[in-house]
Amino acid sequence: MSKIQVMDEILANKIAAGEVVEKCASVVKELVENSIDAGSTDISVELIDAGTKLVRVVDNGKGMDSDDAVTAFSRHATSKIIDEDDLYRISTLGFRGEALPSIASVSKVELKTSEGKVGTIVKINGGKLISKENGDARIGTIISVSDLFYNTPARLKHLKSLYTELANITEYINKIALAHPEIKFTLTNNGSLITSTDGRGELLKTIKDIYGLEVAKKMYQIECANEDYKITGYISYPEINRANRNHIITIVDGRVVKNAELNRIINDSYHSYKPDNRYPVVVLNIEVDPSLIDVNVHPTKMDIKFSKMESLTDLISLKIKELLDHKTIIPKVENKVVEKPTYTEFKLNFDDNKDEDQILLINEDLQVCDCCKDEEIIEEVIKEERFPKMYLVGLVHGTFIICESEDGMYLVDEHAAEERINLEKIEDYMKEKSKDTIPLLIPLTIELTGSESIILKEHMDVFKELNIDVEEFGVNSIIIKSHPVWIKRDYADVVLRRIVEEIIREEKNFDIDIFLRSIMAMSACKMSVRANTNISMAEMEQIINDLGKCRNPFNCAHGRPTIIFYSNYELFKLFKRTGFEIKN
Repeated sequence: MSKIQVMDEILANKIAAGEVVEKCASVVKELVENSIDAGSTDISVELIDAGTKLVRVVDNGKGMDSDDAVTAFSRHATSKIIDEDDLYRISTLGFRGEALPSIASVSKVELKTSEGKVGTIVKINGGKLISKENGDARIGTIISVSDLFYNTPARLKHLKSLYTELANITEYINKIALAHPEIKFTLTNNGSLITSTDGRGELLKTIKDIYGLEVAKKMYQIECANEDYKITGYISYPEINRANRNHIITIVDGRVVKNAELNRIINDSYHSYKPDNRYPVVVLNIEVDPSLIDVNVHPTKMDIKFSKMESLTDLISLKIKELLDHKTIIPKVENKVVEKPTYTEFKLNFDDNKDEDQILLINEDLQVCDCCKDEEIIEEVIKEERFPKMYLVGLVHGTFIICESEDGMYLVDEHAAEERINLEKIEDYMKEKSKDTIPLLIPLTIELTGSESIILKEHMDVFKELNIDVEEFGVNSIIIKSHPVWIKRDYADVVLRRIVEEIIREEKNFDIDIFLRSIMAMSACKMSVRANTNISMAEMEQIINDLGKCRNPFNCAHGRPTIIFYSNYELFKLFKRTGFEIKN
């Protein structure tokens, strides 16, 4: 008797569901993508208990006829690709024909759909067709998925907590809404509204709906293109950052993707503008010919391969760096605590053609409007010089230099400022490839363990790259005889020892470019005046002048701010004074 048999279709669908349907968010993703492919402009996602009890997706797409409503649940049934050539020019979010049969095999599904004539209602339990009957003529589709994994208890047991499942779904809806600002999205859980966008096609407005006004006000618009790619979107001010990479959102032809290389390039473009362990908020739309990408490389279609990756990364990296290098990036201190404000209603219409107004509030005492007109959210055009003209006043706690201008007061962190100055001096030296060195009066001997000695021998070329004269000295020791001129003599010992420690620490993950960047930042820090150190007015003046000449005077080598600004308005508000008194 033959041992090899063809699987039952329901069993095959259950196995496929293991890859396609991992969690409740997977169900939402597949159903929403189908709605988008159907041309919907309004998509509502309704959940009960974070989707574990019910996921209902309601759209106003083109719907299906009676035959297609049933065929859609057959494995590999799709309207999006017909022949092999279509596989290389995929322009839809879905195309495999696996999602609906996989979902239906592990849940109870009810589909209501119509093209505008007689509708169809299809019910399927565990992959088996239960009934098919006529329904209403509402154009679009309503699909309800209940009791997910009811017939696969092992998988049901491994669902995360309701909070985690809901967080995953919310994250997906937020990202797909940013990818399609022209579509109105609504997400509710147990009747409570979680996310809502207006679908007017304005990306910045959608960013405000998801991240809030304060983030939307601090976004730079980005637009660039080359022969292969067109990039549009927004990147945050360096001061707007998050603890993880989840807010670096890349969208390729309407598809939200996760590409480690793209995320790294975007984050590295912010180097020295923010701390290394923080990540910017970025929404980038990448338009590309479908023939240059391959989306069929992962079960969830979240990963993607680019044919001309270097062309894309160069375009993004250069544009972000160019944008940041030409902006004034000084965090402004805002006093948000106001006692006993009085409010009036203020109506703001984002679109003159819409009847629905946004109801906002104005503080009458302060006469300050916090409303969110698109033209007010879009980045301010800064007319003054990139580095503001300021006048030295004094020093606080041996740490913060106080300066003033006509517009307000500046606090300059003396250590962070000198760290930035030192960093750019080192960078300039490294670019010049100067061979000038300073001999040590007493050569520095460093003893190592056997394993440390082996690691250093593998990376002796790094010392040569840094222009450090080092030799083996005995069995497990090295001796350093000279160092480059950018290392100040008083700091030579500590800086050279840290360089050796860094090489040993990196070991297998050693990357020369990342290492040099780390060493330059560390060296700049070690050679800078320490906090709580009183310096003279002449030294403070020198720091301010040198800082103003830097390419990026706004952040230290590790991304912390060098300057913070208090506007006249904020200062006077702290003391309950009116704006008129600023001039008197």
